[in-house]
Amino acid sequence: MACTPESLDRVLIQLGPLSIYWYGVIIATGAFLGLLIATRETERLGLKKDYMVDIVVYAIPIAILCARLYYVIFEWDRYVGEPWWKAFAIWEGGIAIHGALIGSFLTAYFYTKLKGLSFWMIADIAAPSIILGQAIGRWGNFMNQEAHGGPVSESFYNNYMQYLPNFINQQMCIDGTVYHPTFLYESLWNILGFILLLVLRHKFNPRRGEVFLSYIIWYSIGRFYVEGLRTDSLYLFGEIRTAQFISILLIVLAVAVMIYRRKVGLANKYYNGKKVK
Repeated sequence: MACTPESLDRVLIQLGPLSIYWYGVIIATGAFLGLLIATRETERLGLKKDYMVDIVVYAIPIAILCARLYYVIFEWDRYVGEPWWKAFAIWEGGIAIHGALIGSFLTAYFYTKLKGLSFWMIADIAAPSIILGQAIGRWGNFMNQEAHGGPVSESFYNNYMQYLPNFINQQMCIDGTVYHPTFLYESLWNILGFILLLVLRHKFNPRRGEVFLSYIIWYSIGRFYVEGLRTDSLYLFGEIRTAQFISILLIVLAVAVMIYRRKVGLANKYYNGKKVK
């Protein structure tokens, strides 16, 4: 569908040669709010909030590195023959959320082992914060006009998109064509997931590890469907999209781990102010 481009400025503040982009501010806001919620839950459970702060401090650089490595691995042909430093040129674009999550989870796992903490307890605390951060972070993609879907039909626009705020439709008008706001689809899915995880944690007293595993399942279901609409996917081979393959794998693994932990008794206790058998 044709449109007249009127995109928002990606730069929030220009200080001489220094540009502060909306993308970075939005990502930082999501991380801060997520950390605030996680530290409050940590204190509520009688743990030191410094634990969560330390994990975030260590995880951020490792997550960025892993996000870049993940992207470069699956886009290897693009970097063959290029100068070696191109593989680290994040400012030119190219990071993947699955890589960032892998880096963050590994950081949390080794940190909890060093501190003698339960990884599953910390993961349960962090899960709602992670998905909230992802929901907010997708608006950074919105400001950059990236991670969008394919062109929308006129009937889809008239039936659905015309009811969206005008600034969203204008930002999704790229080079005279309106594209699916997949950032919005995933953001709304993640916000709903954030609410459901909080309800699960505070109303149903789940077994240890199952808030985190529920996050993996919920996020992966939404990512699988949204990824099918995007135009910038990484591909594993042929027409198999990497994010969709990883999403299916994570759903299967999360369900299997949940069943296994229940079967062998590893999930019989969940720390929620007291130990529940």
